[in-house]
Amino acid sequence: MGWAAVTVAMLAATPVFLTRGDVTPEAELRAEAESTWKALEARYVAEAGGTPSRAPVNISLRRGEAMLPSRNGQGRPGVVELRQGTPGVLDERLRVALRHELAHQLLWWACPASAEDRLFHEAFALVVSGELVEWREAPYQSLTSAAAELARNPDVDTPRARRALARVLNESTGFPRALTRRLRQCQDGARWLVPLSVDELAGVAQVVASATVVLSRHSGEVLFSEGDIRTAMPYGSTLKPFMVAGSTAPPPVLSPRAEVPEWVCGERLPGKVDAKTALVRSCNGYFLDWEGQGSAPRAFGPWGAVLTAVGLSGEPLDMADAIGLQSTLRLSPWGLAQAYRLLAEARPDLMEVLSGSAARGTLSELPASKDYAGVAAKTGTVRDAESRPRLGWIVAVDRELVAVVVRPGKMPRAFAEAVPEVLAKVRKKRSGLEAARAQVLGLVQPSAIEARCQGAGFLLEQGSPRAVPEGFAKLEPLVQKGAVVCLGSPWRVRFPDAPAGRDYAGIFTNSPPPPFKQPAGVPTSPNAFRARRGSDFLFRTTRLQYTAGVVAAEDASLKGEPRVALARVVAHNERHAHSRHPGRPVCDTTHCQTFLGTVRVQPEEERALAAPPLRWRDWLPFSQGGQEPWSETRPRAQVESLLGLGVTAVRFADGRVHYVRTKREGGAVFDAAESLPCELLRSALRLPACPRTAHFGDREVSFEGRGQGHGEGLDVEAAKASGLDAGRILERAYAR
Repeated sequence: MGWAAVTVAMLAATPVFLTRGDVTPEAELRAEAESTWKALEARYVAEAGGTPSRAPVNISLRRGEAMLPSRNGQGRPGVVELRQGTPGVLDERLRVALRHELAHQLLWWACPASAEDRLFHEAFALVVSGELVEWREAPYQSLTSAAAELARNPDVDTPRARRALARVLNESTGFPRALTRRLRQCQDGARWLVPLSVDELAGVAQVVASATVVLSRHSGEVLFSEGDIRTAMPYGSTLKPFMVAGSTAPPPVLSPRAEVPEWVCGERLPGKVDAKTALVRSCNGYFLDWEGQGSAPRAFGPWGAVLTAVGLSGEPLDMADAIGLQSTLRLSPWGLAQAYRLLAEARPDLMEVLSGSAARGTLSELPASKDYAGVAAKTGTVRDAESRPRLGWIVAVDRELVAVVVRPGKMPRAFAEAVPEVLAKVRKKRSGLEAARAQVLGLVQPSAIEARCQGAGFLLEQGSPRAVPEGFAKLEPLVQKGAVVCLGSPWRVRFPDAPAGRDYAGIFTNSPPPPFKQPAGVPTSPNAFRARRGSDFLFRTTRLQYTAGVVAAEDASLKGEPRVALARVVAHNERHAHSRHPGRPVCDTTHCQTFLGTVRVQPEEERALAAPPLRWRDWLPFSQGGQEPWSETRPRAQVESLLGLGVTAVRFADGRVHYVRTKREGGAVFDAAESLPCELLRSALRLPACPRTAHFGDREVSFEGRGQGHGEGLDVEAAKASGLDAGRILERAYAR
């Protein structure tokens, strides 16, 4: 693009700057903002190679309210707030703050994909605002200490963190190459899957002191982290299982070559080595010879896309690159944990193989080996030119967790005990990490449901990953081919009644329920029929996340002991769904207990899941309850469609509706007493609770009652008013 064309494009893309008289002089402030914007956009064009296709929004320039003392400016998309020391004076401090905040505004417009990457935003703003000159005059700070400070303050929102970031930026002369690469990524419309890291920004390979990250296999949430888990480092042998998983043909059985150093992988190596032995013993020679045969997958096969999505720094040129014999490629502990989460879901057979690492592989015959029972493990070692360990890795996967532990200067065997310790630590800190399954979205037409993964979404079809489309896509055709997993983010699910969408942190699969036949003589609305049938969509998350979601959906205002009591009931019912859906998981509607997706876990839910299991062995009903009076009317024809024509003497007692109905049999006419569960009537008519009275008019029926829900088991409103602890609340509700 010629500079004349660039100038025209920039003029067309300059936003309108709005002032309201609280920062003065207004005309000079707007002129400063316009000239700054043009300079910023010119820099963007020069580095990114083009201009964004859409027009920027108007930007309001105003006086800041409730700003921290360390800040001279702050903002959000479309709004810049400034601290003006002297009215009518635009001093250099305010002008720098304006340039800094407009840099953020430009990125929100030109590169919305980077909105959550604070390091990238702050680095760009520091470079283009002119602030680096000021920081260069600060006392000397080592690059190592600067990286450590940024690891402690990833939001870069303190002066110490700004100083550290400036130190990293000053490693470069001119505009940092890492920012140029990222700006071109913006302009190309590429997905922003991995945030900018310190070592990427500095352009040098750094190794942190240590890093540990633990993920939930079910929800994907980070349960524990220590160190800079986003720093990309040479990964050693940890990616060998992905090479096996990426093979379209069975891996070969090979003969070891004793004269080749890469075949030195433990004592008493058998005369023939298959992929299973090569994995648990981490035999480099096996993989190199496999490539030599010409049948090994290139660049991890279909798993290469997964590794790239979670931050692998490039495509391996050969097997030595892929299995970490050459330290040319890098991956962060976070990215490796994400990849293993997907691998564990897709290939349980490989997890079974790796469970032998502590028995007969690289972690065998150690004091900690016995603590790896039930744990699939893979080690990796990065060595220097003199074969000294530079970096050791252990990846561990059990039924609930994925852990990655990295230690510099150590072989994995030297810190093997760290993995069982961190797994035990996470379990002690967080209860309810085991899987919970629920039938979800059963009341919604399946074809109307769409899902989006803001991280990296993959469909697992016969054990092989395939990237799901970017943006929202129909969920039904995806799950019919296999499980769908979102790495690094919850799923966002939307449908016509929830256009903004809901978060679902977990894994979706397809499982059609058995044919459902409504019992004869039991009236049911279409929604009730769908609820009792169940859903084709199964969702797996943790019991803690599931419990928190149900409690929030049932009564988000609940606090303290009543919330603990309800959470214990919810968690109990997830394990006792047989009375609702025999042989199937619990559903997400009021037929079971309402679940509307993932929410923030509250302390009460954590307390509830840490408590012992409840003593009852069946489903425990609960309702909102209370004594608030209500009255409702329904068409008489609708009521008679449920109870029958000629209904009289209607009364409510013991959770049932009792009535007399006129019947005709043969030539005889007589009155017959009948009854139905009151919940069937309440649900079909959508009444707040089981009524206390019903008055039949010519065209309408008037119902009166108190409280909400079916009135059985735990009365939530009564629990709120009781002042009792959770245990006594439950005993009062379910004592029998």
